[in-house]
Amino acid sequence: MKFNQNSKISQVKESSLIVGIDIGSTTQYARAFDWRGIELSKTFKFANSSIGFEKFNDWLQKVCQKHQKTEIIAGLEPTGHYWFNLCENMKNHNITIAMVNPYHVKQTKELDDNNQTKNDSKDPKVIAKLVINGRFSYPYIPEGIYADLRVADRCREKIVNELNGIKNRLHRWVSIYFPEYKLAYSAIDSKSGLMILKETPLPKEIVELGVDGILKKWKDAKLRAVGLSKAKKLVEAAKQSIGFTKGTEMAKLDIQMMIEDYEYKTKQLDMITEESENLCNEIPETKKLLAIKGVGIATVTAFAAEVGDIKRFKSAKQVQKYAGLSLMENSSGKHNSSTRISKRGRSRLRAILFRAAMPLIGKNEEFSEIYKYYITRTNSPLKKMQAVIAICCKLIRIFFTILTKGIEYSGKKLLLDIRRPTLEQVA
Repeated sequence: MKFNQNSKISQVKESSLIVGIDIGSTTQYARAFDWRGIELSKTFKFANSSIGFEKFNDWLQKVCQKHQKTEIIAGLEPTGHYWFNLCENMKNHNITIAMVNPYHVKQTKELDDNNQTKNDSKDPKVIAKLVINGRFSYPYIPEGIYADLRVADRCREKIVNELNGIKNRLHRWVSIYFPEYKLAYSAIDSKSGLMILKETPLPKEIVELGVDGILKKWKDAKLRAVGLSKAKKLVEAAKQSIGFTKGTEMAKLDIQMMIEDYEYKTKQLDMITEESENLCNEIPETKKLLAIKGVGIATVTAFAAEVGDIKRFKSAKQVQKYAGLSLMENSSGKHNSSTRISKRGRSRLRAILFRAAMPLIGKNEEFSEIYKYYITRTNSPLKKMQAVIAICCKLIRIFFTILTKGIEYSGKKLLLDIRRPTLEQVA
């Protein structure tokens, strides 16, 4: 299907039944309209269950038969995760799904009754009217390997956030009970340091354990890259500690549980990362992206999880818009505002591209040269953040070309995009 508004309006025909649905956690409300916006039935309430879905399907068929409608377009707003099951049910019954923007619903609900009230029977009507006017989009629901990859990426992101939370709690604990620990270890998650903190976290216990006791624990655990100097540093730091000495028994239990949680979450992260990489390797051409210096498997996996099947896009500009990186400006008469990105798209995809762009600028010679060109060119030089966004868009075009056409990455071709002044222009 086409995605411009005129095409969407033309798909709402006289034979179409437009259904607006207000999604809830346990109960949904639906209202049916024809292509002119005339209501054809009373508000229908159904539960978010198999029985409720069956009643909803029967209601739709009765309304279609009564008013001689041959196709159904169901409009809804994405309310958390509650719409997933209903959406799959409608898709199995060949019902076209139209997704409306919740902000549009909020802004247009006063048009009918000039009232700001919000209720479960009013919202379905507002949603249906937006669909009739072509103000909707078609949701993309990943299938097959892309669905598994997106779930795996979400799971990995959640685990990473939980690990960061545990690290912050460890920093807090150390700052209270053993502030001098940071003199021996700059990283809170050092394996050798966590081993000592798990068994003997308090400074007085580390002093009692001594250098020989610490070395024995590390030797028994077969840890490398740690030795006598590190053990001496830790013991000296413990001797000079000004740590808090009240409630230490429960403090020991607290840090032991934190470290156990950290070790468990680290194992989970390793497992989900391995599974994500295996899934990503099954997608054609993804290995060619790793030929770009500065692009790792984590970036490729996250990009594939967010975008899904990239071949559903006709151009790289559509992917750019999907990420919310399309340019926009506000102008009126003689006033022209500065151009900025729309941010109307997948925020996580923007974050992935931004995190990928930074090491590319620092480590990749071609991207570094393009970045310098953007900020130093004679005509319309970009600010630093604008140049980073331009690099993100460049990365989208490269990924799109490699994944859709199967060609190899070439740094020389990338540098051809730099417009260098000719000798005549210089003269």
